[in-house]
Amino acid sequence: MNTTLEKLGKFGVVPVVVLDDAKDAAPLAKALCDGGLACAEVTFRTDAAEESIRIMTSQYPEMVVGAGTVLTTKQVDRAVAAGARFIVTPGLDPEIVRYCIEKDIPVTPGVVTPSELAQAYALGLRLVKFFPAEPSGGLPMIKALAAPYNMMQFMPTGGISAATLCDYLRYEKIFACGGSWMVKGSLITSGAFDKITELTKEAVELVHSVREV
Repeated sequence: MNTTLEKLGKFGVVPVVVLDDAKDAAPLAKALCDGGLACAEVTFRTDAAEESIRIMTSQYPEMVVGAGTVLTTKQVDRAVAAGARFIVTPGLDPEIVRYCIEKDIPVTPGVVTPSELAQAYALGLRLVKFFPAEPSGGLPMIKALAAPYNMMQFMPTGGISAATLCDYLRYEKIFACGGSWMVKGSLITSGAFDKITELTKEAVELVHSVREV
């Protein structure tokens, strides 16, 4: 597996970040690093995403920063040019997956059905995002999908919280979990970066309680 993805797997949880203002990128990156999670998936849902990725990767080069909610190959190019080291898509878009594979960019598309999982496997992927995780059946659904596709690993994202993180991570097919509870928009916009560090540390402790590091 790509070394970038291996690093994400070791973190066990990937903060899923929505930034409305790029000025918050640097203090957020510091808060995450101080909390022990030098990684983030910055979603392309806002106009500030591209510049935020650029700021985070330039000021905190030790961070593994990727772009999420990527919907087009043009967004792939913009994200990678800004410093993104991996791409996450909400659904399975074969064009984006092939584009990333051709350019040797780690890509994790979202799947939620056996048919989508079959397509991901046929495209050569062995790691997929399961999204939206909780509304789509959560861990029981992942286990059902993994039964016939036991060569696949999953990164569930969507509705996961500190209360459910350990349940997911105990299952051997879970690569890592995406989560936003430690980086809620209200915490970012209010400048509560100390609270973000606190919640991040708690998330790291939960990972360590389940996995050897």
